[in-house]
Amino acid sequence: MKTKKLLSITLATSLALGALSVPVFAQQPAAQHEIVKNPLDNKVINKINVDNIYNMIDYLQQTPRVASTPEEFAAVQYIKDQFESYGYDVEIQEFEYFGYTTPHTVDLLIDGTSLSPLAFTYTPSGDVQAPLEYVGLATPDELEGKDLSGKIALVQRGSIPFGEKVINAAEKGAVGVIIFNNAAGTINGTLGGADDRFVPTVSITQAQGNNLVSKLNNGETVQASLKVLGASAGLRSSHNVIASKLPTNKNRDNGNVITLTSHHDSVPGAPGANDNASGTAMVLELARVFKNLPTDTEIRFITFGAEELGLLGSRHYVRDLPQEELDRIVANFNLDMVGSRDAGSLVMNTIDGQPNLVTELSQASSLRLNGEPTRFGRGGSSDHVPFGEAGIPAALFIHSPLEPWYHTPQDTIDKISKEKLQDVAEIVGTAIYDYARFDNQTPKQPQRASKQNVPQQMYFEESVE
Repeated sequence: MKTKKLLSITLATSLALGALSVPVFAQQPAAQHEIVKNPLDNKVINKINVDNIYNMIDYLQQTPRVASTPEEFAAVQYIKDQFESYGYDVEIQEFEYFGYTTPHTVDLLIDGTSLSPLAFTYTPSGDVQAPLEYVGLATPDELEGKDLSGKIALVQRGSIPFGEKVINAAEKGAVGVIIFNNAAGTINGTLGGADDRFVPTVSITQAQGNNLVSKLNNGETVQASLKVLGASAGLRSSHNVIASKLPTNKNRDNGNVITLTSHHDSVPGAPGANDNASGTAMVLELARVFKNLPTDTEIRFITFGAEELGLLGSRHYVRDLPQEELDRIVANFNLDMVGSRDAGSLVMNTIDGQPNLVTELSQASSLRLNGEPTRFGRGGSSDHVPFGEAGIPAALFIHSPLEPWYHTPQDTIDKISKEKLQDVAEIVGTAIYDYARFDNQTPKQPQRASKQNVPQQMYFEESVE
């Protein structure tokens, strides 16, 4: 995931700051398949109302739902109210994390001329005016014997992480740091985590930096005014929303649990109609559909908070469950970005690229409904990852390639396709029902991956140097 208002430092290697990983999909046989209808599928399909999904997306996408903001909590309350309107008891699970709020103002004037800088994640706020001094890569050797008191350090990218450069310069007295690129393009960087030793830090381009170095090497005095306002770091809280459909008859309870999940937060500036009001609304609608269907399996409907910051809500949920509860979960169906008219075809991502109970049930379902099994491949960057890491069969449902409106202000309701919503809801709904219904006489045993063999990270980390 790209630009974020809040970032966790407790999961430094878990930040989903890049775009969703591109999976390599399993090849399907080229032959056409005969559509074999299962009349029991209609118990789910006939109850799905795609207008309900669309209207809930429209409600949720009225404003960005950034983690730990009042807007995200308003979405939590809306989801809770919807579940309760269907007759569910609802748990709101709060969790805390150490987060960062990006600055609302970032200005840099060099001798009165603005250079349009970018702030580093975890830079503190500050408003300083001071002469500029070039310190190379700001390594300890280059700073040996230097006194930067009352100065702003000009630093080149490279050799050591950004955060180390800033600490090295600050310990020599620098009141601010400007880091310029060592190649063409801009720097969208992070200092790696909050640190009381940091001073206000911004980035500029290679050309801008080289120009300033030339001036300083020629003996010119260069005056800088650096302003970073609104940045802060500290404890934040977000919430998961959980509603469970218990087995209809206690005497027919097989003891297993299926989780149907999504995330309800969005990135700053993006209404998040597809990412991920679409998945959240579909979880809600399928909760309504399943409420009165006879099942012998518990179906747990969950929407997670703070997914965009590194899967924080789902990680908390999985980590918080006792092992005996984890052992009961036989499948995780995770819905993320399931309605964009401008995205590609439906795919399923597993964290290891291997088939599991979720892909098998869903391929059988899509084969019955559409005549072709839905493709699956390897991919992370969503809330199926913590389940998969725990050895639970899990898959992400998403359309690939992604739409061009991903993580932008253009991710709005007018880009949503009811046809795609209907298709995904039918495939997922009938796949879950195929396992959970009373009529199914097949053995219902968990199909688990070896935890030791499951990759622990399946999403991108942001470079810090």
